[in-house]
Amino acid sequence: MAKRGLVCVILTAGHAQKLSKEIKDDKSGRYAHLKGIPKALLPSPRGKRILDHWWDAINTRQLFINVFLVTNADKYKHFERWATASDFPVENIINDGSTTEANSIGAAAGFELALQVKNLWEYDILVIAGDMLFQQDSKFDIAQVIDYFHRKPDGDLAIYYEMEKSEHTTSRGIVEVCPKSNRILKFLEKPLPEETESRNASVVFYTFRSDTAALVPNYLKEHPDVSQRTFGAFMKWLINEQKVMVFGMKLPTGFQLIGQVGLKDYEAWVSYFADQAERECRDPITMRAYSRIGLMGNPSDGFFGKTISLTISNFWAEATISESSTLRLIPHPLNDPTEFGSLSDLYGISNKEGYLGGLRLLQATCKKFYHYCAKRGIALTRRNFTLSYDTNIPRQIGLAGSSAIVTAALKCLMAFYNLTDQDMAKTLQPQFILDVEKEELRINAGLQDRVVQIYEGLVYMDFTQSVMEKKGHGLYSHLNVVLPPLFLAYLSTSSDSDRIHSDMSLRWQRGEEEVINGMQKLADLTDRAAEAIQCSDWCTLADLMNENFNVRLQLYTHAVVGEENLRMINIGRKFGAGVKLPGSGGAVIGLLPDQTLMEEMRREYQKEGCVVVDIIPKEPEI
Repeated sequence: MAKRGLVCVILTAGHAQKLSKEIKDDKSGRYAHLKGIPKALLPSPRGKRILDHWWDAINTRQLFINVFLVTNADKYKHFERWATASDFPVENIINDGSTTEANSIGAAAGFELALQVKNLWEYDILVIAGDMLFQQDSKFDIAQVIDYFHRKPDGDLAIYYEMEKSEHTTSRGIVEVCPKSNRILKFLEKPLPEETESRNASVVFYTFRSDTAALVPNYLKEHPDVSQRTFGAFMKWLINEQKVMVFGMKLPTGFQLIGQVGLKDYEAWVSYFADQAERECRDPITMRAYSRIGLMGNPSDGFFGKTISLTISNFWAEATISESSTLRLIPHPLNDPTEFGSLSDLYGISNKEGYLGGLRLLQATCKKFYHYCAKRGIALTRRNFTLSYDTNIPRQIGLAGSSAIVTAALKCLMAFYNLTDQDMAKTLQPQFILDVEKEELRINAGLQDRVVQIYEGLVYMDFTQSVMEKKGHGLYSHLNVVLPPLFLAYLSTSSDSDRIHSDMSLRWQRGEEEVINGMQKLADLTDRAAEAIQCSDWCTLADLMNENFNVRLQLYTHAVVGEENLRMINIGRKFGAGVKLPGSGGAVIGLLPDQTLMEEMRREYQKEGCVVVDIIPKEPEI
């Protein structure tokens, strides 16, 4: 049983012969001041020494009951002087006795030395290599690492990062991580690219339970050759052979100067990390998400159905994020009003717009994002930001305005913290957005809006129950077809978009035959529509759109669909258009085969107080 508290061991006993020799042999004089300096005490991009940044990360809070540093006899004096200047206890420096690479004992043996000399066998241990260069402006919070370790009481923890394109798998230990549990399934020591698809590089940054630390002597006894006493070899043995449960946690920065590197490597990585830091702090990030229209199947996505939806560039929401000293969410001047001309003005705006602007969407997205990363073992940098949004999507007409704001905010947060689709799979991002709305804000919604806003373009979605249960998400594919002219008509005054859903979910859950059959018919219509689209059979597509609405009207009844929606449907049909609701109500989307009637139909809609917009499809980004 481990004693209460956590101990940290910093390993700096490497001899870095190649780097030391090249610094010594350099004739330019630029590196004369670095001669004899151990790798861990070389300057980083911000002028501090590499080890200073590790000590800053470790020493910022009372996270450890003690911290020890293992070095060698050759460089002991350098670290003794560093400790005196850095308020590190000199008595906690452990000398492994080696003076050259030839008589070094290996990182795993250095770790055991600390365990023996300081009698640490009953403690949980965090061990790091203190000579690894990382992006100091990332300011990762080591407390997040410890918190995640405590979340996994039955396993150990290994830190990894996603390699840069210029890095080769043959230079690192590579881990294959289970995307659901975060358990490391396999550790590969410097594999060839064809041996693994993973680009997750493991480094000497581990947290071990006392039971695991007790296995180190066994490993050393079985592997007397110093070449096998690296931490990579130890972890490979621990995970692959001993089947010890080790979880992975991704940090937001890469780690470099690992192993025998030269002067050019040092120069290149110092320059790279400096450029990265400058780029991060320089420009705000703006991300946009587009409104969508449900072309077919809507709203069967919530009932294990099938749908076809299209993003349109006419209407959009965007979010902008930039680094700041404190975290700020900026209210929108129109959608989140806090100042009014008068009480009468407040009454009029509230009556028309309601009380629910976009600020709550930003806040809920940030909260859910932090929770997701903590749960998935993704450490976020300690960078504050200012987040704002803008949108031109008309409210309450079923064009997915709320999910567009959440989608844009999620894209901003992922870009700001350097997360990729590997950290949050594209197939899972729509579910994240839906969870923000449903779990945090109790907004009634389904997956299809979020899917098409992530994938963009004309997207076919299969939410069949067997698919959802097996994969945890639907099957999504782009229909790469140039659509004919489509129009959107909506009421100039907003309506209550929530009422259109009625009690359909309850009836579905009760297994009412009419509802089950109706949703199946909507799914069948979607498949037929996909065929018509692929064949550019626009007359058939228009007929299917009309049939789609007829099925929906039968399911939901005239009273629920509402007179205003019915009136917009009938205007389009009067001119021979295929017309249906693109969302939850307040607007219709139409396909008019005879385009010579378009202007006459437009005037008819306008006489009824509708706005008519020519749809501009938004193609997916390549």
